[in-house]
Amino acid sequence: MNYTQLSKEELQQALDEQNKVLAEIKKRKISLDISRGKPCSEQLDITMAMLDMVNSSTQFPKPDYRNYGIVEGIPELRSLFAKVLGVEKDETIVCGNSSLQLMYDTIQRNMQFGVCGGKPWNDGKIKFICPVPGYDRHFAICNHFGIEMINVPMTPAGPNMDLVETLVAADESIKGIWCIPKYQNPTGYTFSDETVERLAKMNTAAKDFRIFWDNAYCVHDLYEQGDKLANVMAIAKEAGTADRIYEFASTSKITFAGAGVAVIAASRNNIADILSHMKFQTIGFNKVWQYAHYLYLQSPEHIAEIMAKQAAVIRPKFEKFEEVFSEEFGEGSGIAQWTKPRGGYFISLDVMGGCAREVGRLCKSAGLTITTVGDTFPYGVDDRDTNIRIAPTYASEEDFAQALQVLVCCIKVACFTKLLEQKA
Repeated sequence: MNYTQLSKEELQQALDEQNKVLAEIKKRKISLDISRGKPCSEQLDITMAMLDMVNSSTQFPKPDYRNYGIVEGIPELRSLFAKVLGVEKDETIVCGNSSLQLMYDTIQRNMQFGVCGGKPWNDGKIKFICPVPGYDRHFAICNHFGIEMINVPMTPAGPNMDLVETLVAADESIKGIWCIPKYQNPTGYTFSDETVERLAKMNTAAKDFRIFWDNAYCVHDLYEQGDKLANVMAIAKEAGTADRIYEFASTSKITFAGAGVAVIAASRNNIADILSHMKFQTIGFNKVWQYAHYLYLQSPEHIAEIMAKQAAVIRPKFEKFEEVFSEEFGEGSGIAQWTKPRGGYFISLDVMGGCAREVGRLCKSAGLTITTVGDTFPYGVDDRDTNIRIAPTYASEEDFAQALQVLVCCIKVACFTKLLEQKA
């Protein structure tokens, strides 16, 4: 049903019905949360065997992993990550648990020391391109360092490359772009081969321009036939732009979210530059835990088996969203549309313009916490007030189904009210 075609009287009747539903929901005093992309307990349980990988009888390789040293990470895990990401072992550094920290540290280094001995980024005003809707923590890093953010719309093939190419070719102060290339947060889109190639090969006014390739969902398929992502490092090497790429990944959504291992992959020039600063920051990361990860993960094939188990837990929630929203807002409702990802952790929901914040307010009043509306845009400003990020993974199937009932009701109340205002 296209709700925008209803008469004023029909809309008022529909609004009255939904307000009654909302009142009943509020009486239940529920407390539900679909705001962040966290693994649920069932997913974390899958990995419990990793805790048995090292114990008092473990014989650690030499040099003794219990001791200081090996800042770049243990060779076994570097080799494994290299296979997963399609790079060479010496193009990786395996670190602690947080890829977000690696991104922050990389910005910090470049701001203070410059890129590979170049001019420090903080010696003047700099800008970053931010595909939108996007990841709020990327935007928060830029905001923290005073980096100006430029919105570029996401498309099903990735960021609008015509606009990206025009911007980076004309402005030397644009130093980077944030990219979540596979199952992007929040759209779930995967960059097309053409987009990856254009990013690697485009002309940039800034010689120290960098692509922050946050490959957070590189193995996070919901279905056996997942999306395929082109190897940006391989393309960049062929194009002579290998130094342009910083690639980040972690096991946060493979093993334990708060106790995984993270990796940065980059050209040998970039790796040498990073290590030249990192050696003053640490004498080495937790190599005992890195070794436990290696013993548990073993190979890309075994990682795929682990991720298939993860997918079996969360896939029904994504499918439940599609089922409910197709029933409530399918066939061109005029008030809601959404993405249909084949992997990752999020769904991007767009409601009728000017209604998203009101949906968020109504959800909060009904006991449902959703991602703060606006967070998927730099500075928290969604000019069209339309985007809502849905995170299905953390809630139980029962709680998520209940959350969808609340969300549907709040969307209808907000949008029916807006439509009535437009018809007044």
